This record gives sequence, C-alpha cells and structure tokens, in this order.
Amino acid sequence: MKVLIADDHHVVRRGLLFFLKTQKDIEVIGEAVNGKEAVEMAAALQPDIVLMDLVMPVMDGIQATRKIKEQNPHITILMLTSFSDRDHVVPAIEAGAAGYQLKDIEPDELVASLRSLMRGENTLHPKATSELLKGPAEPPPHTVNLLTPREQEVLFELTKGKSNREIASALFVTEKTVKTHISNIFTKLGVQDRTQAALYAVKHGLTEPAQ
Repeated sequence: MKVLIADDHHVVRRGLLFFLKTQKDIEVIGEAVNGKEAVEMAAALQPDIVLMDLVMPVMDGIQATRKIKEQNPHITILMLTSFSDRDHVVPAIEAGAAGYQLKDIEPDELVASLRSLMRGENTLHPKATSELLKGPAEPPPHTVNLLTPREQEVLFELTKGKSNREIASALFVTEKTVKTHISNIFTKLGVQDRTQAALYAVKHGLTEPAQ
C-alpha cells in the first residue's frame, strides 16, 4: 500500500517513515508538513492512505481531510493525533476520516490499522469510540435560553469592560434596569460573574450588538 504522511513535527514524520519502511507491504511515497501540502501531494501522488495529523499550520487535518475526500474520494484517511476528545473526533469523522488513532498507539497496532483500512474496515481508537458513543454534545446555553435584543446589547457593552453606570448611559436606561438585564444574562448563560459572562460572549461570538 502507498502511504502519505502528513505531520508538522519532523521527529514524528521520521519515526513513522523509518518504522513503516520495515513493512514489506507498505511504501511511504511522500511527507507533507501541513494540511495544504497534504491536499496537493495527495492529488499528485495518489496514495492509498494518508496518515493525517490533526493540528497543523496553514491548514489543519480536518480541513485537509475534507478537501482530499472531495477531490479524491477513493483515498483513505487515517487520523493520527494526540487528541481524543469529542470536539476533535466528531469533526474528523464527519470530514471523511475512515480511522482515528492516537499517537501513543503501538507501532504494530498502527500497521494493523493500516491493513484494516485497506480491507475497507474502519479503525477507531477506543477513546475515540467512547467519545462517539456519548451522543450529541450539550448545546451552548445561549442557543436554548435566548437572550433578548436588549440583553444582547447589555452583554456587548459588558464585554467592553463597562460599569453598570456606563452601560446605562450608553443604552439610555437606568442602572437598575441594567442590573436586571445582567442578572438575567447570568442566569441564561449559566455564569457567575461579569468576567465569566464576557469570556462566554467572546468564546461563542456574542461580541456584536443586536441587529
């Protein structure tokens, strides 16, 4: 089988190359240092399998997997990464990866995974499988407990570090009204204080005033 290695760490690529060279039925035909290179090399070299790292510069492994599968659906992708949490596993599988293994895998197990993929079987690390079996992740609170337009405006002002008085002045309301809105925001977002509310807003892209 022809294998393309995509990983931004030189030591990892070297280690994989040297080990895979010891396998008579495996030929490493290229090494990519980022997702963009992986997409280009996959198109040019037509490997059977791409060993894909998840976190890489220029283009990450998930984006690269999606592009490779769009352009060359017959190429099989095996994710080889350090991350086993749901936020990495699910997008990788959705992008088209047929396998997901962690970098602490034994070399012989990695080869077994490659051979399984060549037989058309999917291979998932037990930790990745357990993440998939957990079911859908809980939706963020603000998508369930919708903020009113005014609450969104107060939250927007809050992310700028303004006091209640400054927020009241900016929105032409009383400080008491601002306090009520902030209390409602805390409850709806499940946060305890202004700092947590501001961090939540930044994390979930709620840093623009309501339209």
